[in-house]
Amino acid sequence: MATSTPASASTATADSFWADADRHLVRYGSAFTREIIDRAAGSFLYTADGRKILDFTSGQMSAILGHSHPKIVETVQRQIATLDHLYSGMLSRPVVDLARRLTATLPAPLDKALLLTTGAESNEAALRMAKLVTGRHEIVSFARSWHGMTQAAASATYSTGRKGYGPTAPGNFAIPVPNAYRPDFTTPDGALDWRRQLDFAFDLIDAQSTGSLAACLVEPILSSGGIIEPPEGYFAALKEKCRQRGMLLIFDEAQTGLCRTGTWYAFERDGVVPDILTVSKTLGAGLPLAAVITSAEIEQEAHDRGFLFFTTHVADPLVAAVGNAVLDVLIDDGLDERARSLGTFLRQGLTDIADRHTVVGDIRGRGLLAGIELVVDRETKQSWDELGAQVTRRCLELGLHMNIVQLPGMGGVFRIAPPLTATEEELSLGLNILNQALGDACAAL
Repeated sequence: MATSTPASASTATADSFWADADRHLVRYGSAFTREIIDRAAGSFLYTADGRKILDFTSGQMSAILGHSHPKIVETVQRQIATLDHLYSGMLSRPVVDLARRLTATLPAPLDKALLLTTGAESNEAALRMAKLVTGRHEIVSFARSWHGMTQAAASATYSTGRKGYGPTAPGNFAIPVPNAYRPDFTTPDGALDWRRQLDFAFDLIDAQSTGSLAACLVEPILSSGGIIEPPEGYFAALKEKCRQRGMLLIFDEAQTGLCRTGTWYAFERDGVVPDILTVSKTLGAGLPLAAVITSAEIEQEAHDRGFLFFTTHVADPLVAAVGNAVLDVLIDDGLDERARSLGTFLRQGLTDIADRHTVVGDIRGRGLLAGIELVVDRETKQSWDELGAQVTRRCLELGLHMNIVQLPGMGGVFRIAPPLTATEEELSLGLNILNQALGDACAAL
């Protein structure tokens, strides 16, 4: 008969904790950060040995209200004591309320919502819907995209994780990322020629397509791809490419949705409304909640064709109640405006750091989603992966948790995404630590 060790015994020492972790956990990505996190509150994590760490990643880019926000804690405690989970064919008030309120934050005709759990799941549902409605199966995404680790989402993910798993879903194509810092198509003055790049990309798509193009799935700001924001005008042109081919345009706003970029949704900058929108991470403020939002017309067509996405945790009342609480805080505290003002403060701080450290090649992003790219030399833009890894380690030693993206052909890019509830003092603390870590790491290499 199986037995388990009591929790009190298993956490007796750090050595035994890591021994148990090494013995019993499946490793699922990069190495685990060698800290035992005991609790979290606001912008900070607290380790089992008493260290206080400023969290510049909002958990997994999700906890936009900080950790253990009182409104979220109160909502979870109340909701789990009354109604937490239902048969998937039943409905509760939190679910209908969230669908109504969430679509009210969006422009027409996005007025139908499907509530799910993760970003990957929402992208699966969106792609499944697009394929059913169009009667086609081919999907176009950015070459540095991240849309999830389940089958259709992973097939549309190109930034990492494609090798060794066998064939992906058939009919997936990548188009180049319009990266102004590292342009591949250029104008006579050396700037990114994104129109020529986009035309070339779809010439290749048309050449490879079997005539079954269903949808284009893209992030308005690529996050895992290195905080890359396509230039204004790009998404309008992309939507026109989709319209000409009868494709649906799907925006994945897992990390950019719900005020992080200073507007409720990143696509607002371009005035381009997608056919289908997916949101996740930020909607649950750290809890597993996601949504697919589309028009009544597309929803009706999908329904008429027998759309099926009947999962165990579709329309769960517990996380739907949390989503309503998240909307309450975002609206009541004006966190879109707060993200804009704090984003300006953060950007100025990063600019000051760049003035002091020539290894900072580029600063980009919007609102409280920022990125800085580290290079050996600003002229050649040569990557310096070793420096990025060293700065990450030094930041953690000094009490700052940072996330770095390291992709082939790019320098290390720090993704900076503090909670929207962070203070200027907390941002200043993080900036000061990052400045010191850059100085220490450069001196050591």
